[in-house]
Amino acid sequence: MGFTGIFLILFLIVHVSLNACIWANDGGEMFNKGAHFMGANLVPRILEVGLFIGLILHIIQGYMLTLQNKKARGIGYAVNYKEGSKWYSRSMAILGTLILIFLVSHLSHFWLPNRSQQGLSLGNEIDLYDRMRTTFSGHDIATILTILIYVLGCGALGFHLAHGFQSAFKTFGINNKRYHQMLSGIGFVFSIIVCTAFAMMPLSFHFGWIN
Repeated sequence: MGFTGIFLILFLIVHVSLNACIWANDGGEMFNKGAHFMGANLVPRILEVGLFIGLILHIIQGYMLTLQNKKARGIGYAVNYKEGSKWYSRSMAILGTLILIFLVSHLSHFWLPNRSQQGLSLGNEIDLYDRMRTTFSGHDIATILTILIYVLGCGALGFHLAHGFQSAFKTFGINNKRYHQMLSGIGFVFSIIVCTAFAMMPLSFHFGWIN
């Protein structure tokens, strides 16, 4: 669980960095160049397969741990369940389910149409910047609901990371008080920065903060 969690954290760093190019406010030129690089090169496409495997494993592991916790209350999710523990550390399966719903929406809006356009070829992708603008710029009910799913999904991801970041490292034995506090702080800051950035992306298109 810790290994797949760290792998997904690394992916989030790459993903949010690439997507942040929308704020270059250059009509999507920088963003589309980054998206083209990821779609037109074999190595990122191979890593994409590993990403999906890691994601599926992480989901399966998470639900398996939840079932184990229900059967044996003495076993917790990388922390000792005791009075004073954070609510989100006891709600990882619920938060993970909300994130899964968000991921299904995200993949259906962007990844699936792009990969169906590419087929087995490399580099024949759609204009993802224009698709983001189209998906989030409307003011109809469907668009509002989509944005709401994204914002709530990012919120769930933030709480999931706030616990999961330090928990992943704890799984590898980094468990003394000094490192625990440091990793908890880093994980808290990381979760705020990454998830706020992701949540601001649909809002930026919707409210016209970028061209």
